[in-house]
Amino acid sequence: MKSLKVSDYMTKRAVTFSVEMTIAEAVEKILLTDQSGGPVLDENKKVIGFLSEQDCITQMLESTYYREQVARVGDIMNSEVMSVKPYDALFELAQKMALTRPRIYPVIDDDGILEGTITRHQVMKAIDKHLHEAYNMPD
Repeated sequence: MKSLKVSDYMTKRAVTFSVEMTIAEAVEKILLTDQSGGPVLDENKKVIGFLSEQDCITQMLESTYYREQVARVGDIMNSEVMSVKPYDALFELAQKMALTRPRIYPVIDDDGILEGTITRHQVMKAIDKHLHEAYNMPD
């Protein structure tokens, strides 16, 4: 069986955020890129958090209620980030995704520098392609 790696299916141009970015700016980036969230990076491109649509919606509701929108990404990001390495096996990631919550995983190198992201959708697509090839099924 062919060994599939995360790097073969990851997005190399992930939407990213900084801790100082306003939530309004972050929401615009999410909407423009049609991604459901992304890593928060420090000045050295190291992943220090993650911002999701869910985080933004919660903040947007609070902003609507209190009539102010001054929150920054650093105020609401999740600091506990589950990440993967580009050389990790895709099937192991699929097993992890089946048991854990994140839909998107930052892909980082051994120094913690962001290389991209990989989503559940990309993992499903990779496995589907592999199954079609393994069983000679038409696409």
